[in-house]
Amino acid sequence: MATKSMAQAYTILGYKVNHALLGHSLETNWNGIEKAAEATFPTMAMRRFDRRDWDELWGNEYDIVTDIACPFNLELIKAYPNAKVVIVQRDFDGWWKSFEKNIKDKVFEFPKSYIIALISTLFLGVRPIQSQRKALFGMFDVRSPAGINKARGREVYDEYFRKIREIVPPENRLEYKIGDGWEPLCEFLGVPVPEGVDFPRSNDGAALNDQTNSRLRMHASRMATNSFIGKVLVVFLLLCLWMAYRVLRR
Repeated sequence: MATKSMAQAYTILGYKVNHALLGHSLETNWNGIEKAAEATFPTMAMRRFDRRDWDELWGNEYDIVTDIACPFNLELIKAYPNAKVVIVQRDFDGWWKSFEKNIKDKVFEFPKSYIIALISTLFLGVRPIQSQRKALFGMFDVRSPAGINKARGREVYDEYFRKIREIVPPENRLEYKIGDGWEPLCEFLGVPVPEGVDFPRSNDGAALNDQTNSRLRMHASRMATNSFIGKVLVVFLLLCLWMAYRVLRR
């Protein structure tokens, strides 16, 4: 699932794309995604989303959603039965290594991710870390990060692609591999092949690291504009978290 390359390709073709983790984090409706996770997975026990909810989250603004839509694809396909689905399935071992390093470890890293979650909620009013945690817990059907392991990942990965192929009719899906170039993708989407433009090839891991660092700088910049009391509160909270971390390490 070379999502960065595919997102860039769709953008070149003229589509409006939401690629949340690698490029469109600031414009992504993270709070809406958290509600979607609560609505999609039975362990969250919330009213399930219908077509109007998905329209409000993505459908009214974007032509294509990539990475963060992954946990919700079965629900999205039911809501948009005529949508075209491009399947980009990587070798599992390569995918797991990338997922574990660039998604799982970052979302559940202690204490960094918890500090980011607290600050983004209190001072920015957005919950990207919390929404990703809920989506991952739901997708893997577990209640703790320990349950998101390679063995469970293999089961979820195989079942995920099996279900996608089962519910999407052949005429609405394309089996695509990075390296196939523009022609099969453009033919499937019914758009012309870009002349003189190479198909994009991006390193998702490096791009995600850059995006994470950029997001941290953005949070710091926004917090710097808050009131003096707000800054004092941040220092106090960070001190509390640091003390808790020291206690837990003993």
